[in-house]
Amino acid sequence: MREIISLHIGQAGVQTGSACWELYCAEHGIKADGTMGQDPPADTSFQTFFSEAGSGKYVPRSLFVDLEPSVIDGVRTGEYSKLFHPDTLISGTEDAANNYARGHYTVGKDLLDTTLNKIRKISDQCDGLQGFLIFHSVGGGTGSGFGSLLLERLSADYGKKSKLDFCIYPSPEVSTSIVEPYNAVLATHALLEHTDCAFVLDNEAIYGIAKRLGYKRPSYNNLNRITAQVISSLTSSLRFDGQLNVDINEFQTNLVPYPRIHFLLCSYAPLISSDKAFLEKMSVNEITQASFEKENMMSVCDTTQGKYMACCLMYRGNIISKDVTDSLVAIKNKADVKFVDWSPAGFKCGINKQKPTVVPGDMLAQTNRSVTMLANTTAIAEVFERIDTKFDRLFMKRAFVHWYVGEGMEEGEFIEAREDLAALEKDYEEVGSDTVYDDEEVYEEDY
Repeated sequence: MREIISLHIGQAGVQTGSACWELYCAEHGIKADGTMGQDPPADTSFQTFFSEAGSGKYVPRSLFVDLEPSVIDGVRTGEYSKLFHPDTLISGTEDAANNYARGHYTVGKDLLDTTLNKIRKISDQCDGLQGFLIFHSVGGGTGSGFGSLLLERLSADYGKKSKLDFCIYPSPEVSTSIVEPYNAVLATHALLEHTDCAFVLDNEAIYGIAKRLGYKRPSYNNLNRITAQVISSLTSSLRFDGQLNVDINEFQTNLVPYPRIHFLLCSYAPLISSDKAFLEKMSVNEITQASFEKENMMSVCDTTQGKYMACCLMYRGNIISKDVTDSLVAIKNKADVKFVDWSPAGFKCGINKQKPTVVPGDMLAQTNRSVTMLANTTAIAEVFERIDTKFDRLFMKRAFVHWYVGEGMEEGEFIEAREDLAALEKDYEEVGSDTVYDDEEVYEEDY
């Protein structure tokens, strides 16, 4: 078995996790109490995410951690309270208060050993642990501070295992806290070092998608259900048999050209409401074209201004590989989809026969096929530029810095993290520039 452990950190991570497990259960026919609605299927691939208890119940291989109890209490008393093992819901008593330093140095330190001990116990129950999926935001205190601390320890204890990170970045216009830029820069500094792939999500972009689906006032639950569809598609090849499966390690191999350039843009298609679905054709070519459109991206950045380095398309449902090939040829001929000159192939595809599932009561339409696109594009640097600009304005006046220093941080850490992000922006600029060389020089360098 190739088991995956999901780690949900802070309010954003816990709420996104709740939406994901709700969708996984709907896809596999598992009830809210962990029992199977029918006889267990012959294909046991779903046990990468669920472990079977002695009673025949299926328990998620997951861990929910938050430094304050209210959000996790919602899981403990919610509809799926009987699905999760009580020991995998870990909450503290004191909040990180939007402060990276509290989550990393003071309050977070107290929960670290308990969390690592539980991760060790879950991993001991696995036959062949493949890696971790980590869900958190980088703007809050627990998600950024405790998330970074946990990632550092996971790197030390499980160095060879894949660590895929779903991180919610601050939105360009909408902000949930004043010190978001500080937390985001400090957390990104850790993500650069300790994760293999980071999928950048952004509430403002997903909010726009929810509005187009017909939600008049989208709640976080509505946004999380859209995010869950993307995460479900990425992991569908691990949970179902398919004709062209994509392993968790293949994401890194195909999408990360250099270790630091591992921040990926996600999109999903078709994103259409149930009352409009019967008016659309939704062919393979249409959904492929839609996945490259700005309004289906899960992060606010202009892909027409950047260049793609690598692209992974995860299809699921009623898909014929010839249709995929034809639609990729059409994409390559589009003027606004530009690839760097050193990446000739550019595309990696996965096809899974299991069609997408929708949670009952959701506005998203039930369709026969869908595609999730993961792209490594230089346009993602726009996200870091925005954060850096906001960080510089605050840090120039040393505003709010005393709250961080008071929790045991040094001012030098801010400067070090900001320099690291400046170097990352420069890296993206360099990989996006055209290569100029002559054949003789390359030949001499090789030998």
